[in-house]
Amino acid sequence: MNHVSAGARIDTLESLRRHLQWAVELEHATLPPYMTALYSLDEDKNPDAVQVVSSVFVEEMIHLALAANLLNAVGGQPRMDKREMLPRHPRRLPHAAPGLELSLVPFGPEAIEMFLRLELPEPPGEVAEGDHYETIGQFYDAVEQGLRELCEQYGEEKVFTGDPARQLTADHFGHSAGALNAVTDLASALAALEEIVEQGEGTSRGEVWDGDHDIFHRDRDEVAHYYRFQELKLGRRYQRGDTPESGPTGEPVTVDYSGVQPVRPNSRLADHGLDSPVRQAQEEFNGLYCNLLQLLEQAANGEPSLLRTAIGLMYQLKGKAKALMAMPDLEGYTAGPTFEYVEPELRD
Repeated sequence: MNHVSAGARIDTLESLRRHLQWAVELEHATLPPYMTALYSLDEDKNPDAVQVVSSVFVEEMIHLALAANLLNAVGGQPRMDKREMLPRHPRRLPHAAPGLELSLVPFGPEAIEMFLRLELPEPPGEVAEGDHYETIGQFYDAVEQGLRELCEQYGEEKVFTGDPARQLTADHFGHSAGALNAVTDLASALAALEEIVEQGEGTSRGEVWDGDHDIFHRDRDEVAHYYRFQELKLGRRYQRGDTPESGPTGEPVTVDYSGVQPVRPNSRLADHGLDSPVRQAQEEFNGLYCNLLQLLEQAANGEPSLLRTAIGLMYQLKGKAKALMAMPDLEGYTAGPTFEYVEPELRD
């Protein structure tokens, strides 16, 4: 990865753990926008778009778990079930790309442009200034450099003090070529960082591919997140020989914008009265989503077997979101999830 300026260096274990908690928060922030766009799609009319958004969403879940593994490996405690994880949308992406605003919008040109900005590759030679990271890749550059320097200064055994039993592991996730592996030393930590960055930006910071095979098309190499959204925007697939400069020259990719629910952007509970069926459905979704955060936090803090339970809960969330998006809302829109935090004692 690229050089990080002295002002951005992570030079203590405390600052490393703080940055890795930030990584947990950053990776989580991508999930509500991806979920909203994904569940707004008619799967029969938009199979290409569903494959792209669902594969990216699942890989972002893997990145969240890898960030938790990294934090656990260095003796930290990942925190996910807290109000700060779900601020009001639209919101800024936390800890990186400060100019990027995340919104809850249906799939379409606005969502594609937001996702392209989110997954934007780091320019070659880019240097982070202080803690102001212009891209996600730049943020992880700082983490990698901090890890390397702390291991040189103290030795790996003083840095990687976490209990290996707290690591989250799983076989390949469905709809994704990504894998979730344990982090126990510098080599596995660097591999986790590489997995996160390459799936988003492409291999070697300048290639279209992320190094895996496409889960939907096993004869193809998998395209990194940024370039998957370019395929949807430009209407063509990347094929071998294509570069970021050439753009995609392969077979057509079709998007049918009539096969998208017109979800009201950035919905809020307060938009509807307490007895409104829409509000009640949104409250049910929010409670379930916060239960997911609780399960993920418990899984990352000593109960890794709960990861499977959390993944099962995702299917319930999909059903709740799809039902919401079939309900009429104001001004010709359909309803959508609001992703507002529910205190544990108020959940079902």
